[in-house]
Amino acid sequence: MSTPYVDRPLSAPMVDASTDAFWAATREGRLTSRRCQHCGKLHWYPRPICPFCQGDTEWETLSGQGSIYSVSVTRRAGPQVYAIAYVTLDEGITVLSNIVDCDLDTVHIGQRVKVVFKPTDDGQMVPMFTPA
Repeated sequence: MSTPYVDRPLSAPMVDASTDAFWAATREGRLTSRRCQHCGKLHWYPRPICPFCQGDTEWETLSGQGSIYSVSVTRRAGPQVYAIAYVTLDEGITVLSNIVDCDLDTVHIGQRVKVVFKPTDDGQMVPMFTPA
């Protein structure tokens, strides 16, 4: 059986002062998060205060490469089939995203993936992942 990925409409993200740099980086084709200046831990989702020690954080560009930790192909949630997955990046953080541009029946735990960017209805780019 083969279930090809089909692009689906994506809503524009909410952009504010704390996320503007993240969305600006996605427009440049870069995946970023924040690292604490005090304890040194990288965290997801990006936020200005460290969730571990409450220290200040700074932006860091990520490799955009990782492996699938968990995945589910959603067949009944709407008109198009899609894969939602937790991806553990090589930097050690785990992000929730979609797996795209592949046969969704071949996606599996442990599979290597890389970031790609898909446009929303207003042209903003959203990070997702495809097999590496």
